[in-house]
Amino acid sequence: MKFLIVLIGFGLMVLILKYRRPIKEFTGDIEFAERYLGSGGTNTLIVLIGLACFILSLMWSLGTLQGILDATLGTFF
Repeated sequence: MKFLIVLIGFGLMVLILKYRRPIKEFTGDIEFAERYLGSGGTNTLIVLIGLACFILSLMWSLGTLQGILDATLGTFF
């Protein structure tokens, strides 16, 4: 089951990276990304979101995300 979560996260990352131009055309320029990440910041933000999907799915499957959430949020999560 955990391996399936990693595969879904990897697939989502690949789809986001492959279709980042249509995603950018759909969302338009994201103002804070352009301001803080420089020219082409929206594309950079989309790549970072794709990478975060994979990293978070890998952390979830290894159990580290649950440990971090439990240690930081504790009773709230």
